Amino acid sequence: MNFPVTRLRRLRKNPVLRNMVSETLVTTNDLIMPLFVCEGTKKNSPIHSMPGISQLSIDMLVEECIELYDLGVNAIILFGVPDHKDDTGMIAAEHDAIIPKAIRAIKKAIPGMYVIADVCNCEYTTHGHCGVILDNDVDNDLTFSSLVAQSITFAQSGVDMIAPSDMMDGRVMKIREALDENGYTMLPIMAYSAKYASAFYGPFRDAADSAPKFGDRNSYQMNPANSNEAMREIELDIYEGADIVMVKPALSYLDIIRRAKDTFNMPIAAYNVSGEYAMVKAAAQNGWIDEPRMIKEILTSIKRAGSDIILTYHAKEFAKLLKS
Repeated sequence: MNFPVTRLRRLRKNPVLRNMVSETLVTTNDLIMPLFVCEGTKKNSPIHSMPGISQLSIDMLVEECIELYDLGVNAIILFGVPDHKDDTGMIAAEHDAIIPKAIRAIKKAIPGMYVIADVCNCEYTTHGHCGVILDNDVDNDLTFSSLVAQSITFAQSGVDMIAPSDMMDGRVMKIREALDENGYTMLPIMAYSAKYASAFYGPFRDAADSAPKFGDRNSYQMNPANSNEAMREIELDIYEGADIVMVKPALSYLDIIRRAKDTFNMPIAAYNVSGEYAMVKAAAQNGWIDEPRMIKEILTSIKRAGSDIILTYHAKEFAKLLKS
């Protein structure tokens, strides 16, 4: 290529041509909207650290899902905010627990909505950790029971996908075996495979009331400094039966998304997490940024990095931007 024969600006001059040669396109088909469901009726409790996002009772959740579906957002992931908790997370596996009830209500009202259930203990335990506590630490293998029980109950309630987010070693294999043994051989697993111990989760812990009551999660979530370890985690989850693997968070880990895409012939998901969302909202409220443009740019960057699926709290407003 040599100037003046080659002028790359020729392809940018006209908006029609710019769209024709665009290399990356984000649509609502790429997005999953995270939703927080609580007990009660007619509840819409705004989350202060996540403007525009609320804890919703099941009746309000169904209304939100109808609106999302009409906008073209056809997939959601559910996080429970129960009234009562226990020491092991087994409370989440009860037939009338918050997530099973929500799954049944959504599937009854909107059969075409693709419902994913997060599988973890942190929202349901009194201590706020992602596993069973033994000797003041999270015991990896003791946690399998609650994760498997949740997965089976969610499957029985009609969920479309299971998404274990706890980062216990071997949990994908245990869940896959249990699902298959109970006749759910076609129920896919989206594993939080490279989930980092990140500072970007703060607002989520407000939303899900899931902050640990002691210590931290560094012994089971990944060190943000590590890339090779992420590839090992992803490879193990694939070997154990994961159908989709996830990198979380997204924006500070675009290199991990790209490396995972280049290394594994697998669908890659990325979670545009609560802290990333909250920073955009805070800057927008102060008039520092063009929020619609920034949302589009962020989601495009995540997809350009190699993600096939994006979990994002911007899903609803992005869908509205596309329609407008």
